[in-house]
Amino acid sequence: MTVNRLQGGQLDRAKTLNFSFDGTHYQGFEGDTLASALLANGVRLMGRSFKYHRPRGPLTAGSEEPNALVELREGAFKEPNTRATTVELFDGLVAHSQNRWPSLAFDALGINDRLSSFLSAGFYYKTFMWPKKFWEKVYEPAIRRAAGLGRLSMQPDPDQYDKGFLYADLLIVGAGPAGLAAALVAGRAGRSVILADEDFRLGGRLNAERFTLDDAPASAWVDTTVAELNGLANVRLMTRTTVLGAFDHGVYAALERNTDHLAAAAPNQTRQTLWRIYADHTLLAAGATERPIAFENNDRPGIMLAGAMRAYANRWASAVGQRVAVFSNNDDGLRTAADLTAAGVTVVAVIDTRQGDAVVDTRGKLGLSAIQVRRSDGRLEWIDCDALGVSGGWNPNVQLTCHQRGRPVWDSGLHAFVAGDELPVGMSVAGAAAGKMSTAAALADGAYRASQALGGSLELPKLPEAEDLACAPDATLRVDHGAGRAWIDQQNDVTVKDVKLSHQEGFISVEHLKRYTTLGMATDQGKTANVLGLAVMAEMTGKGIADTGTTMFRPPYTPVAIGAWAGRSRDGEFKPTRLTPSHRWAVEHKATFVEVGNWLRAQWFTQPGETHWRQSVDREVINVRQNVGVCDVTTLGKIDVQGADAAQFLNKVYANGFVKLAVGRTRYGLMLREDGIAMDDGTAARLADDHFVVTTTTANAVAVYRHMEFVRQCLCPGMDVQLISTTEAWAQYAVAGPQSRALLQRIVDPDYDLSNEGFPFMACANITVCGGLRARLFRISFSGEMAYELAVPTRYGDALMRRLMDVGRDLGVMPYGTEALGVLRIEKGHAAGNELNGTTTALNLGLGRMVAQAKDSIGRVLANREVLAADTRRLVGFVPLDGNDSLLGGMHLMGADAVANAANDQGWLTSACYSPHVGSSIALGYLENAESRLGEHMRAVSPLEGLDVKVKVVSAHFVDPEGERLRG
Repeated sequence: MTVNRLQGGQLDRAKTLNFSFDGTHYQGFEGDTLASALLANGVRLMGRSFKYHRPRGPLTAGSEEPNALVELREGAFKEPNTRATTVELFDGLVAHSQNRWPSLAFDALGINDRLSSFLSAGFYYKTFMWPKKFWEKVYEPAIRRAAGLGRLSMQPDPDQYDKGFLYADLLIVGAGPAGLAAALVAGRAGRSVILADEDFRLGGRLNAERFTLDDAPASAWVDTTVAELNGLANVRLMTRTTVLGAFDHGVYAALERNTDHLAAAAPNQTRQTLWRIYADHTLLAAGATERPIAFENNDRPGIMLAGAMRAYANRWASAVGQRVAVFSNNDDGLRTAADLTAAGVTVVAVIDTRQGDAVVDTRGKLGLSAIQVRRSDGRLEWIDCDALGVSGGWNPNVQLTCHQRGRPVWDSGLHAFVAGDELPVGMSVAGAAAGKMSTAAALADGAYRASQALGGSLELPKLPEAEDLACAPDATLRVDHGAGRAWIDQQNDVTVKDVKLSHQEGFISVEHLKRYTTLGMATDQGKTANVLGLAVMAEMTGKGIADTGTTMFRPPYTPVAIGAWAGRSRDGEFKPTRLTPSHRWAVEHKATFVEVGNWLRAQWFTQPGETHWRQSVDREVINVRQNVGVCDVTTLGKIDVQGADAAQFLNKVYANGFVKLAVGRTRYGLMLREDGIAMDDGTAARLADDHFVVTTTTANAVAVYRHMEFVRQCLCPGMDVQLISTTEAWAQYAVAGPQSRALLQRIVDPDYDLSNEGFPFMACANITVCGGLRARLFRISFSGEMAYELAVPTRYGDALMRRLMDVGRDLGVMPYGTEALGVLRIEKGHAAGNELNGTTTALNLGLGRMVAQAKDSIGRVLANREVLAADTRRLVGFVPLDGNDSLLGGMHLMGADAVANAANDQGWLTSACYSPHVGSSIALGYLENAESRLGEHMRAVSPLEGLDVKVKVVSAHFVDPEGERLRG
């Protein structure tokens, strides 16, 4: 039953919408918000406050709402902390109140209100400290259960989000009278314009007023103007779009809500789009926000801002109550009383502070029932009413002017902060946001500011005649009466007493006041509360508000769903995924994949009958040792180094020498940082006098290329050398095992001799395969077996993998993944990313002799520092004494009888795996004085995993320590 529905309004009464709130079913019309429809149905109680759980109704009619926060929808689509004042009503909408138990009308945590004397500002800094053990077991769990407002569904968000980019000569923020006038000026001049407004209907306050423009309803002028702007191809109108922040270089973030007003989005339809807008000029025409007046018990449901009450009546045809009073310090409150009367609402009293009258207290349990008025002669009287409109003046919405550390300044005429001179580059402010509070002034200012922003020569349009009444509030922002609480920040339950307490305890700075009391830290960011709090602090310090100052405003302007910030970057699209050339083939052959940086690599290949990953990995390792395996190693960084000084350049970046490397040969290289710490290892193959191919580890491919470019451009600018990353240009496969040569001889064209004499270990060459396809072949081994790496242009990578598998079937060829690759390299004692962790040196790796002292190279000097030379830790191997025990990377090494603590730590395990060759777990690790301790028994411990394993120190080379296999 719509007990408070009025006539008129901007509603489509032919479209009745059914919705529910806390399980009760109601009806509204298209054009309603959830708040306006509930008010029309006589529902004033819509929420509970954060700390004291006091009953609350809507205070405003817009995005500044602190009280009427609800949960929308159900299941995975649930949206907590949604402002009922901005939710567009749709058929089937389901909403629930939040922050209450067991019900909104009876909230058990309302007991907090009775305990308010113990829960004043800063109480959490002074309590829950003793006994100390209670914090984790009692205090913290209890606080976490009581804290927060809405509750997440704890299910993945099923909605889709996106991001986009836009450009405009002029971005206009706000589509009220100033914004529409500015859009007309710029649009008619042919400039590209974006007009963004958070409302679903353009017009701003013009939609909420009864006055006329050119003797016609203001909404008629809005409709005509919007129709003209829609007809201009250079103008983009963006409703339901909030400009969230102003960033460097004329960049603005804006959130467009595409489907929030629909019962359900169409398949693949984006719920919200986060736009990055690049604008040469920006006009802030965001209007102003009305502020309340603080008096005792000014937070009951039914008490709201007078301008909001007028908006509900004029735009949404909803009365807040049957008997309404108005309390104001300016003429705008009188306008509310006049509009309500014209709409048929009974106005029982108008209390004007300029006449010496004031509201000092209220009554009501779950809603307002009466107000107490103090007359100018000191007389007190109670007036029965169920709604009270309060107007304490208007605050220009200057938040975006402050996002680059600009400070607003106090305007004593408006009793409000206005934009200062330090604005984001290209921004100007117009209309009510600039303190032009009449409609005529806002229209004229918007048109003028748009013309000035775009050069000053644009033709100004003929503007309609409009009201031109100045807003002249008096300085009354609070009423001092009894001992009751007067509310300032209604969401966070900050009162006048809290601000006084902050002053009493020395938290006088506005930034300290904010954090001590939580003033302005709620979801509305203090849009209706900050000035009231500052006024109280100014009164306590004896300073004016101008001297007291204000806190900084930060983006976002209104709360944003985390999903919108992420856009499409979630789940499988969280980051770009790079696929190896053999990926499709690997999918066909049941590969399990692992993320390696941005790459998706085959981890192992499961064959029928294998139920555990270890079975697959062991099979692949054994097959490489006995037959031949193929692994896609395209992800290794590949850098072409060309030029007359290419060899000298590599001599500079690598610790070991490369000048004398012969053409057709490959050399293992160790790269150091400036501080002498090992940066990366890899190979450099000399294909010609002036052409090398450098390989890097997958993890450091980008870092090494960046480092080499820095050296080329900054340290060696005179060298004739050029670099280019070719990682994506070549598909590369490791072919390893005793049958690797036999397999390659079946695809390498017969002109090339692959015998041990014709192509020995560490050889390299440009060759052709499969009847003329250009390729590169390197005889290098990461497994300890006879092995090669074969590279072809990437487009042929998939075909090459299929050909190798086809022609090598009788040789026992199998693919192997990164797990088997890791086992093979640990068995051979090769260092990899776990060993090159950014703290280890060439000495630690056992490669100290590779750092050539007879040449200059990056890191050579600092590698000889005493502190590094004194580090006796070396890379060695470890096996458990009990073959059934497992070793883990990260375990710490202790003496056989030592207590497991940091003082007795002698090193750590860097890499560990199960070795089918050894028949047990094996590991590599750094150990103090390792070379003299082979055969010693120690313990590898992991307090985190609760493991304590007896181990034996062995050589790091578990397979073929003499290197005979790889040279075969």
